[in-house]
Amino acid sequence: MRSILTHVALASLAVLAGCAGDTPPGPRPVTVSRRPVQPPGNPTPAFQIVGSDARVLIAQFGTPALDQHEGPARKLQFRGAACVLDAYLYPPAGGGVPRVTWIDTRNPQGNDTDHATCIAALARH
Repeated sequence: MRSILTHVALASLAVLAGCAGDTPPGPRPVTVSRRPVQPPGNPTPAFQIVGSDARVLIAQFGTPALDQHEGPARKLQFRGAACVLDAYLYPPAGGGVPRVTWIDTRNPQGNDTDHATCIAALARH
């Protein structure tokens, strides 16, 4: 008798477990966090710089205050009264002309600053 009650209790739990929750059977939905894509007609200054080569940066900001090479990487630094821009360039996976993959901007005291504001302050007009 005890064995039958145990089986009934286990079967009841299995049924209840199958009914628990409001999610239908099958894969659960996944929430994907996506970074906003900049519209091509109105790119931000940082969006314009990433992917650029050194030639484009020098045309936009003038002669860099620092041009540092380390292995295949290159760092160009542009300075102004308002801020400092560091642009890091790496060659593409298959080789080729190094392009900007990352930028940092900071004020003269060394605190991070808004990329767009710094780029606008440094850009040749």
